Amino acid sequence: MTTLKGPGIFLAQFIGDEAPFNSLKNICQWAKDKGFVGVQIPTLDDRFIDLQKAAESKTYADEVKGIVNSFGLEITELSTHLQGQLVAVNPVYDDLFDSFAPEQYRKNPKARQEWAVQQMKYAAKASQNLGLNAHATFSGALLWPMVYPWPQRPEGLVEEGFTELAKRWLPILNDFDECGVDLCYEIHPGEDLHDGISYEMFLEKVKNHKRACLLYDPSHFVLQCLDYLAYIDNYHDRIKAFHVKDAEFNPTGKQGVYGGYQSWLKRAGRFRSLGDGQVDFKSIFSKMAAYNYKGWAVLEWECCLKNSEDGAREGAAFIKNHIIKVTDKAFDDFAGTLKNDTLNRSVLGIE
Repeated sequence: MTTLKGPGIFLAQFIGDEAPFNSLKNICQWAKDKGFVGVQIPTLDDRFIDLQKAAESKTYADEVKGIVNSFGLEITELSTHLQGQLVAVNPVYDDLFDSFAPEQYRKNPKARQEWAVQQMKYAAKASQNLGLNAHATFSGALLWPMVYPWPQRPEGLVEEGFTELAKRWLPILNDFDECGVDLCYEIHPGEDLHDGISYEMFLEKVKNHKRACLLYDPSHFVLQCLDYLAYIDNYHDRIKAFHVKDAEFNPTGKQGVYGGYQSWLKRAGRFRSLGDGQVDFKSIFSKMAAYNYKGWAVLEWECCLKNSEDGAREGAAFIKNHIIKVTDKAFDDFAGTLKNDTLNRSVLGIE
């Protein structure tokens, strides 16, 4: 077994224009002060990392890594959630997702998608240059507008959608394989990969590609009433990244999973600061330790109620207190006996 690494923090929800959230050095000092030992870095803001430069220059990658290390921190993973989203976009979402891409690629879905694919290729090489073995992203979605089967889906639509999704991702997965990096899809509503079944459909299409791995985030399963502990049992060998995020689901006589078009504050399902929701993290951390998860436990802070500074500080302590330092010996060794083939055969009644 392996002791999980952490606590880490995903920086995306904290980046801003005011100190200490406006530069890599400043935010690393802030993260250290909050009690974190790792940072997961989003890759669309050059103030924190220039993704293309990190892919093309090992020297630059070493400089970025050196800055992070100088604060006693490690880079847990890079993130391309927004770029991954743009690898596959249903046209109904073109305008809404355009802002994820640089201005010169907007209103041009073909160019935007090509840019996103190149970003993913840069992410593979940048991760390799930084000495990372996992990367966090979204799958994007062609089928999400049809997630509820009304109107009735035309026969073959889902099959065609996953065939196309796999076609777009397979070359990217091959690039990650060449770089020795696991590509971890965050299973997330809004993505074609939003539960175990949809992930398996994709995995079949990419021929069980060894780099098509998972970022585990139990909060997204609470909000769709999926058994997030059994999920670990099913897919532990593919889980290579871990977002520690809490959530609650409190259906009423007026709304349930779909939320009635309400704001996050008024939805039945809401993300919460660590410890304020319903997720059984003691069981999760026990399972991750038992299944020998070798990666990071990274706080993704999202909450419609609590102040983010409090959420970060409390989150670091929460994760630290839940990480299990695994044992290196059996608890009953004091009563053990040495290996003795003769004794074993005698106990079993074997002559």
